[in-house]
Amino acid sequence: MPKPFPLRGIPRPYSRYGFSLKIFVEELNKIRKPTAILVTSLMTYWYPGVKEVICLARKVHPGVPIILGGIYARLCQNHARQNMQADRIVTSNDPVSLLKSLSEFGIPIPKLPPDSGHPPYPAFDLLSQIDYVCLLTSKGCPYRCRYCASHFLDPQPIHRDPGEVLEEILFWYTDYKVRDFAYYDDALLIDAEKHLALLLEKLARHHLDLRFHTPNAVHIKEITAEIASLMHQTGFQTIRLGLETSDFSLHRNLDNKIAEGDFERAVQYLLKAGFAHNDIGAYILMGLPGQSVDSVMETIDFVANTGAMPFLSEYSPIPHTALWEKAISHSEYNLTSEPLFHNNTILPCWDNSQKKDLPWLKRRVLEIREKYR
Repeated sequence: MPKPFPLRGIPRPYSRYGFSLKIFVEELNKIRKPTAILVTSLMTYWYPGVKEVICLARKVHPGVPIILGGIYARLCQNHARQNMQADRIVTSNDPVSLLKSLSEFGIPIPKLPPDSGHPPYPAFDLLSQIDYVCLLTSKGCPYRCRYCASHFLDPQPIHRDPGEVLEEILFWYTDYKVRDFAYYDDALLIDAEKHLALLLEKLARHHLDLRFHTPNAVHIKEITAEIASLMHQTGFQTIRLGLETSDFSLHRNLDNKIAEGDFERAVQYLLKAGFAHNDIGAYILMGLPGQSVDSVMETIDFVANTGAMPFLSEYSPIPHTALWEKAISHSEYNLTSEPLFHNNTILPCWDNSQKKDLPWLKRRVLEIREKYR
């Protein structure tokens, strides 16, 4: 796609994924006049797509109230109010806020009894094809990592009942033949003995041929021999560990979520449980303000020597995080007024001398992965 004006000087192609505009408009036209149109948002720097969705929805269904919510709308409230043509912007994670917005347009909201059970499952059944299902067994995280906005978006950690989660998995498996499930929790293993361990024990009794994935990463310190065994027994295939860095002086300033020896111990538990080296990946944060290229390379080699696979994860500056002000001071871009500069792929908090070493880091990662093919 043509680059947005603020990104014109960056020598990289600009792409967007998803439906073509033609197909999207065709899908909108299939819907009879809706009562309201709800638009969500994810990454802050994806807002141009959100804006275009709202404009197209307005064009196809004029006069229908459009309500915007989601992560971008909450992290960049002022930007959303100034740039999105929505009728309402929901900036709270409380469902009551959405219901209130609907009622303001005269849309009747049914009063559900307090014992109505868990909320409806996400409507993956509306997709033309269900390749996998995203699971959310909890919200929030007790840690306060300086680079993460989880505590702002979900201040109070909440765990769903393990039995309810099992019912959801069985529903998609039985009714739609889904075998792949991705956990989207921010803190999947926290209080595992009261939560995930109970779910996996129940799941193991069903002897199902399922595959589970952890793209959001799990906390290293929470992996025990028992948890590793349960994960392997129930079909976990993609294990991602939130290492970030092997520099523990940096950890103390960033998150303080692991201590020396925790990572090596967790990897050994996973290997002994039956996971292969290729199954175990560790996310390495790259592009942090004040971080050196050598520090990233040292972490890559540390992960390799432990027997896991390194995965580079570029840092994205996020409003309402403890690291936000430091990110602003280390960036050549105007992070406060233009969310496009939050894009992790431009390494907004590294200078050009550091960015030129990116191919060197990527080559080293590929060398390690090739070793275990």
